[in-house]
Amino acid sequence: MNKVFLIGNLTRDPEMTTTNSGIQMCRFGIAVNRNFANAEGVRETDFFNITAWRSNAERCGKYLHKGNKVAIQGNIQVRNYESNGEKRTSVDIIVDEIEFLTPRSSEGGSAPFEASEPAPAPVQDNSKVVELEPVEDTDLPF
Repeated sequence: MNKVFLIGNLTRDPEMTTTNSGIQMCRFGIAVNRNFANAEGVRETDFFNITAWRSNAERCGKYLHKGNKVAIQGNIQVRNYESNGEKRTSVDIIVDEIEFLTPRSSEGGSAPFEASEPAPAPVQDNSKVVELEPVEDTDLPF
């Protein structure tokens, strides 16, 4: 299984292109902070190249900007190619699903939103809080 989940911030504005067959593609990079600090107490950051296709590409190109926070679910793709006679390898994350995590308020709106669907309506909680009596250890059967 080839699945990856990343949450990070865009390192550059998305670059939109269209293939010769008319399919939209969007490329950008994200920076992801590690959950732990190194020996010097500094949290390191990993950088990933992201590629989105078709409708995901269109939404990314339209709504994302450098610094935006995103959650990406996708797969890892390794490409080998030659540049100036030198063999190179590129590791890209291909987007299956993307969620935009930067609040709209920082871009003129008011709430976080997901790329593929509108934000759900708030749910009203009508549950009651019930207080339970304390149970003593001698009453437990084990």
